[in-house]
Amino acid sequence: MEVILQRIFKELIFWLAWIVIPLLWEVTPAVVGFFILIFKNFSNKKVAIPIKFPEITIIIPIFNSENTLFSCLQSIYNSDYPQNMITIMLVDNGSKDNSYNIFIEFQQKYTDISLWWMSSKQGKSKALNLALFNSKGKYIINLDSDGKIEKSALKNMVNKFEQDTNIECMTGTVLIDPVLVDATKDFFLRLTRRCEMYEYFQAFLAGRNYESVSNSIYTLSGAFSAFRKSSILKSMMYNSITVCEDTHITFQLRCILNVDINLCEDALFFVDPIEAYDKLYTQRQRWQRGEIEVSHMFLTKRLKAIKGFFTDFMVRILMYDHTFAFPRAIWYFAIIYLFFKNYPFKLIIGSFIFLYLLYVLVAFLFYICVSLYLKKFKELRKQYMSHWYICFILPLFSFVVFWIRFASIINSIKTDTKWKTLTFTEEVKKFTDQLKSDFRKVGVLKKKIERMFNNE
Repeated sequence: MEVILQRIFKELIFWLAWIVIPLLWEVTPAVVGFFILIFKNFSNKKVAIPIKFPEITIIIPIFNSENTLFSCLQSIYNSDYPQNMITIMLVDNGSKDNSYNIFIEFQQKYTDISLWWMSSKQGKSKALNLALFNSKGKYIINLDSDGKIEKSALKNMVNKFEQDTNIECMTGTVLIDPVLVDATKDFFLRLTRRCEMYEYFQAFLAGRNYESVSNSIYTLSGAFSAFRKSSILKSMMYNSITVCEDTHITFQLRCILNVDINLCEDALFFVDPIEAYDKLYTQRQRWQRGEIEVSHMFLTKRLKAIKGFFTDFMVRILMYDHTFAFPRAIWYFAIIYLFFKNYPFKLIIGSFIFLYLLYVLVAFLFYICVSLYLKKFKELRKQYMSHWYICFILPLFSFVVFWIRFASIINSIKTDTKWKTLTFTEEVKKFTDQLKSDFRKVGVLKKKIERMFNNE
């Protein structure tokens, strides 16, 4: 009887870890969030647009941006925000390409908008701080140079600030440009980019939308975010120690200044899809590493308290992304072990299918939410909804991303902080070179032993 109870206990622990924990941690909140977002969407009331909009400063960090800078600036110029109330500050961080000439070309073509060029060779964070100190708008908006804003994005964002004086900062909605995705010739790269596109759409218009309602947004997107100047100047500004300065400024506002972090769901900013698989690898590694670094700066004391897991969403996110990553990785390999323990094949495969279908369900729930929030953007909504089948592939894409983030956790333990990280191809080459070196050493040792015995 005791042996049977022990067997049941062990199996219960395993299946709880394998199915119940993901069910409680990811699927259940997604279902709850779905209904909250549906309610929010139908309860949203139209607000009056101000007669006069305040002056804003748009800060764009520049680093070898010649290929994208002109289209980025043109999207700002073509927006429906009053041009005489916009000041654009380009802060160069040591570009070695033709970016400055692009600035000159744009300035000569569009003379009726205020455009400034500032030079800073001390990193992105200090470049942003330089622009902040020289800004004069009521609201500060940060944009990356490799994207384009939707025509009404600036007006929608400022309008939300003006209607609610309690809002101190917001992240815009960052989306992958579907036009560029559709133009991709390689089939597998196009499929990967569509998965990335769906991930962005669902992360911002569903995930962060729900987080905005519950005041649990973890990061203000560095690609598109906005602040009341009076608030951000009270912070310690952007930090150059970490590779994720956007996460660091978010933690400052939330933990030190006690400011809520909001999302403006109808302020859209389109960025390019990943250039290649190696780019996806380095990008997600940098995000994961930045999360760990910033969390270490701000959450050390909170992590020591057990109650923090239940009362602090930041602690829960860090625990799930970092601490729980190791047992999750072990569980995947443990499944192989079950075959050797004579577990029924149907039971093992059935558990995989069950989990997969749960994640597909989450993807489709978010698909519905995103479709509702895109009703003002008819063409974009049509492009998004036409690729509904991606919901079946998205769990597999997320599975691959999990292993990339897991690799970043390992790398963060043994390597120093730096913006440029090794790509997947470079890491594989480094591993194989090390493996060859080790085998050569073994071969040399083998020959030495053989010579020693032959001499004897």
